[in-house]
Amino acid sequence: MRILTYIFSFFLLIIVAGAIYATYLFTLADDKGYTFKEYKPPLTTQIFDINGKLIANIFEQHRFYANYNEFPPRLIEALIAIEDTSFFEHNGVNIDAIFRAVIKIIKSGGKTMEGASTLTQQFIKNTELTPEKTLERKIREALLAYKMETFLSKEEILERYLNFIFFGHGYYGIKTAAQGYFHKNLNELTLKEIAMLVGMPKAPSSYDPTKHLDLSVSRANNVIQRLYSLGWISKNEYDEALNEIPTIYDDTLTQNMAPYVVDEVIKQLSPNFKDLKTGGYKITLNIDLDVQEMARKALQFGYDEIVKRDKDANLSTLNGAIVVVNHQSGGVLALVGGVDYEKSNYNRATQSTRQPGSSFKPFIYQVAINLGYSPMSEVADISRIFEGGAGNNEDWKPKNYGGNFEGIITLKQALTASRNLATINLALDIGIDVIYSKLLQMGFKDIHPDLSLVLGSFGISPLEFSKFYTMFGNNGVIKEPQIIREIADKEGKILLEFPSKEYRVSEEGQSFLVLDMMRNVVEHGTGRNARVNDIEIAGKTGTTNKSVDAWFCGITPEIEALIWFGNDNNKPMKSTEGGARTAAPVFREFLTQYLEKFPDTTRKFNIPSDVRKGLYKGKSEYYTPKSPLPRMNAKFNESEILF
Repeated sequence: MRILTYIFSFFLLIIVAGAIYATYLFTLADDKGYTFKEYKPPLTTQIFDINGKLIANIFEQHRFYANYNEFPPRLIEALIAIEDTSFFEHNGVNIDAIFRAVIKIIKSGGKTMEGASTLTQQFIKNTELTPEKTLERKIREALLAYKMETFLSKEEILERYLNFIFFGHGYYGIKTAAQGYFHKNLNELTLKEIAMLVGMPKAPSSYDPTKHLDLSVSRANNVIQRLYSLGWISKNEYDEALNEIPTIYDDTLTQNMAPYVVDEVIKQLSPNFKDLKTGGYKITLNIDLDVQEMARKALQFGYDEIVKRDKDANLSTLNGAIVVVNHQSGGVLALVGGVDYEKSNYNRATQSTRQPGSSFKPFIYQVAINLGYSPMSEVADISRIFEGGAGNNEDWKPKNYGGNFEGIITLKQALTASRNLATINLALDIGIDVIYSKLLQMGFKDIHPDLSLVLGSFGISPLEFSKFYTMFGNNGVIKEPQIIREIADKEGKILLEFPSKEYRVSEEGQSFLVLDMMRNVVEHGTGRNARVNDIEIAGKTGTTNKSVDAWFCGITPEIEALIWFGNDNNKPMKSTEGGARTAAPVFREFLTQYLEKFPDTTRKFNIPSDVRKGLYKGKSEYYTPKSPLPRMNAKFNESEILF
């Protein structure tokens, strides 16, 4: 019987050797380019706010790469103890283990294809071969493992293995798993945490500690016992590790703190970075997560107030948006494209083009001031009928809110009270062709040269609109709002920076005159609901026909915030909703939070050197050499000239 066993074993070895040799020759002739030199697994790109706080992870496979020198020695010991004890002795293949596995395969009639894999073979199996379970594939796996070890060092193989392998819960690579499950870097892990991690690859779903903590701990204890039986840890280390139950975190993979922002970043970068979700980039934004949360809460506040006032509001279409910009730098500090991203990922801050209504009027007044009009220049707030102006041979009969007329009033009074008729008459005095031309020079697009333009009857997104509002807080210079600050590669090298483009559209003093008129809007006009104590605020409300859109655009010496509310289907809100009631209180809510967080923010607007003060009808008013106070009823006091 023993002789038969020897004969069987002999022939078995011949068969195996022949199969290995044949496959070896086949592999040499057709190695399919297995050079093993290039290893570029997909890596997670991370997005950070301006203060270095993580905003989100974006990826195809959630993986952070760790170099070999980041692996603690105990981690390497635990891995090879449980997976491949002779790893540092073999050449990629454990011959004894293969022989035992082949016997099992033959005895099972080819039904069993398991065992005998070294760590090198496991890596080959997962990266280079198909998952089929055949003897030929097993032999190819062994040969490729041997070949790999002629190209790579043991350390390089371990580095690739630990960065490639799946650890459950969507985590690829041990660095990702350590940060995800334990919120720790590799060098901070305890022995029990290490044991849990190295035990997971055998059955990642079963040993995921967020789902099966008992199984994960049991598997980890097997790793610890193996380490102890090999004499690689002491009795004290053994006892301490067995008794430890680590704290496990069940985080979302993306950890997306600002989904509307992240969507916009991906949209902006994808055309130039095709590997955005696999390249391991580090993207820094101008967004401040604290300000982002303030803006989100303020928008929610405004939405809730609308719902309280209107029990019949259509909650499936009612929504809003808010954009906060540092008008000095152009950095977008916050961007919220809707009240609830989970219910609707449509980004109203960037994708929705809504009519700005009266919130557009400051630009008409800026054109007038740039042409030499004064805030004290007078205009007629009287009714006008424009034959055929409404289209379809119907007359256009624009009205003021409330339907009344003020007669002859100043530009400052007209803007403060948002008088439609006075603004239309001002436009007629200037010439609609002149206004249209000047607005194009400012950078406005998709506008039409007709009188309805001066009342904001065109579409624009809140983010795009915020660009033009920077001119008022930035002394006549428009700053292009920038969400992205810079993008770096996985090594931290800056690849691209995103400075804000700028261009001047008004002289400093002329821009300040309109800013001061808008300050009066908040102090005494339609923007009173936006007032906050101890800080100067300029702004403008906007309400379109039938309360379809409600805006407030507010400016402080450092920042601006544009708020919009309306229905996604362009249906009217309740008739009592509008810029003053609906949007302005949201600015107040936001700015109150902002000042609590940033109490040292600048609270007074800078007055340009060419701005002066004089008395007009008994009141002190600003003027410039280009836009002097009307001579009648004006007195100039040189001691009040402001420098």
